[in-house]
Amino acid sequence: MIEFIIKLHPEIAIKSKSVRKRQTLLLERNIKTILLRTDSNIEVNNNYDHLTIRCPSEDVAIQQQLIDRLSCIPGIVHFSEMQSSTFSSLHDIYEQVAAVYAGQIQNKTFCVRVRRAGKHDFSSIEAERYIGGGLNQLVASAQVKLTKPDIVVALEVRKDQLIMVRKQHQGMGGFPLPSQSDVLSLISGGYDSAVASYLMIRKGLRTHYLFFNLGGAAHEAGVREMAHLIWQKYSLSHKVKFVSVNFAPVVDQILETIDNGLMGVVLKRMMMRAASTVAEKLGIKAIVTGESIGQVSSQTIANLNVIDRVTETLILRPLIYQDKQEIIALAAKIGAEDIAKSMPEYCGVISRKPTVNAVLAEVIANEQNFDFAVLDQAVQDAKVLDIRTIDYQAEQQADVVTVLAQLPADAVVLDIRSPEETDVKPLTVEGHDVVELPFFRLASQFANLDQSKHYYCYCERGVMSRLQAVVLQEQGFKNVSVYRP
Repeated sequence: MIEFIIKLHPEIAIKSKSVRKRQTLLLERNIKTILLRTDSNIEVNNNYDHLTIRCPSEDVAIQQQLIDRLSCIPGIVHFSEMQSSTFSSLHDIYEQVAAVYAGQIQNKTFCVRVRRAGKHDFSSIEAERYIGGGLNQLVASAQVKLTKPDIVVALEVRKDQLIMVRKQHQGMGGFPLPSQSDVLSLISGGYDSAVASYLMIRKGLRTHYLFFNLGGAAHEAGVREMAHLIWQKYSLSHKVKFVSVNFAPVVDQILETIDNGLMGVVLKRMMMRAASTVAEKLGIKAIVTGESIGQVSSQTIANLNVIDRVTETLILRPLIYQDKQEIIALAAKIGAEDIAKSMPEYCGVISRKPTVNAVLAEVIANEQNFDFAVLDQAVQDAKVLDIRTIDYQAEQQADVVTVLAQLPADAVVLDIRSPEETDVKPLTVEGHDVVELPFFRLASQFANLDQSKHYYCYCERGVMSRLQAVVLQEQGFKNVSVYRP
C-alpha cells in the first residue's frame, strides 16, 4: 500500500473558512475524478488542512502514474509519498528509517521528528534521539541540525504502524479547477499560447480553446494536438471546448483591402472581434492571448491599445512582461516544447513592413473597405468540438507535401510571395518557368492554371509555401509540391 499526503497551495490556506472549504472540496473532487481512472480502489480523504490518498495496489507502475497525475493537478503545492509498515521495537524503526534516508542525508544537515499515537515503551523525544543518533553515526558526512535543516526525517507511529515520508514531490500550485470563471484562450500551437493557457489553468480557470485556421487541416491537426496535450495533462478533470474558425477568407480580405503596414493590427482586431462573438455564445467573460510586450510588431503598447479598442470583452495577457526565452523554458517544463517548435508563426507572414505605432483613426478608416460579412460568415461556420472527442493522431495523417531542393526537368515554379516581395527580389530559376501568383489568390485562381503541369510553390521562408501546398491538396489538386532551394 502507498499513501500520499497532499498539501494545499498557500493561497488557499489563507482564504476565509467558507472559500477554503469550497476550494478544498473542489480539489478533492478533481483528485478523485483523475486518479480513479488509474485505480478504482483509491481512497481520498479531506482533512481540512490537507488531503490523504491511499492506494492499496503494490504495482510500481500504477504508483508512478499516480505521482505523475498528482504533480499536474492545480491546487497542490507539494505532496509526500508515505511508506507504511509494521515494527517490533524502536531499533526496528531505526533500521527501517536508515534504509530509506541513509542515502538522502549524505553531506547534509538533518533532524528527526516523531509523532506518536497509542501506547509504546518509548516517548517521541526518545525515539527522535535514538533514530537521529543512529543515523548520525551511520552516515559520517551527515550532521544533526535542529533548526532549519536540509532534510527533516518526518515519522509517524500509530500503534504498531510506522509511517514515514519516502519522498516529497513538487506539485503544480495554483487554485483547483474551476474555482474561477471560464476563459477562452486563443491558441496557435506555438510556445506563447500554450504557456498562456497553462498559466490560466494553474489559476483555477477552466480554459477553452479558440483556433483561427490559416493553414488547412495540417495546421489544425497540430494545434488540436497541443490543446489536447494541455487539457489531458493539466485539466483532465473537466471537459472543455475546442473551437475552430476558418480565417483564410478573412486574411484574403485583409490582403485585398487593408494598407500593407496595418495588416497585422487589423488581423488581430478581426481575431478579437471573432473571439468576442464566440465567447459571448459560450457564456465566457474573458479572452486569453499569449502576447508579450515588444515581441512582434503588433505587440507594442500603441498597437495593443488599438487592438483592445475593438472589443469590450476582457482580454487577459499572462505573458505580457515575459521574455521569449522564459516562455520557451516554461513550455519545455510543461511538456509543450516538442509540438510548439514544429509550429511555424502563421501570423508573421501577413505584412512586409508592419507599423509599430498604429493610429486608431487610420485603422478604422482602413477597415471601412473591409467586407465584414466575410468575418461574420467565418464565425457562423465555426466548428465547436468537445476536446475529449478529438482524435488528433488520426488527423495528423493528412497528406504530407513533397519538398524538393532540386527540381525535375518539367517543373514549374509557383512564386506565391506578395507583389511587394517579388518586386524587390524577383525569382529566377534556371531552366524552369516561374509563375507569379500571390498566396492570397491561390485558392481562387490556381484552377485556371494548366493542370497538366506540376507546380512547386516557393516563398522566402518556406512556411507559406508548405501551408498553401497542403491547402491545395485538400482541395483535390495533387500536382502541387514545395520548392525549397
